[in-house]
Amino acid sequence: MIAHELAHVGNRDTLIMTMVATIAMAIAMIATFAQFAMLFGGFGGGRNRENSGPGAIVGILGLLVVAIVFPLVATLVRLAISRAREYQADATGARTSGNPFALADALEKLEMGSARRPMKVNEATAHLYIVNPLSGSSHTHQAMRADSLSSLFSTHPPIQERVRRLRNMKSGW
Repeated sequence: MIAHELAHVGNRDTLIMTMVATIAMAIAMIATFAQFAMLFGGFGGGRNRENSGPGAIVGILGLLVVAIVFPLVATLVRLAISRAREYQADATGARTSGNPFALADALEKLEMGSARRPMKVNEATAHLYIVNPLSGSSHTHQAMRADSLSSLFSTHPPIQERVRRLRNMKSGW
């Protein structure tokens, strides 16, 4: 597990995720500006009757897309990058230690411990843990979640997928 965490440092994951979060925050701010523009009558707010035709409707639809869709897409991209960095840290940590099976075993043990005794932590800090501290789920429930929509909103990939990838690696680099 130490090799995995050191891999995050070596792979500059903190820097990468900081840049990704900054871009996502900029998109969220633009979306907030779009929401205020809609709320306070963007495009003249009806004061100018020339702006009440089809062009105004297209403009309002554009603001809706910016206000609603862009933040959602930015969040999904940020979370996908986070999951990809986890897979990369697993692979780098396994190569560093020379034993991917040890990391796979450690992940399974952590998952079993979390399933038996879920922690009481703030949901906003769940991404800081190696396994999901909030779930009291079993391996079966976690595997079912892997294919569900909720996996799109996860910072970490499912443990079973991480373990599968590690067990498919060769030992002894």
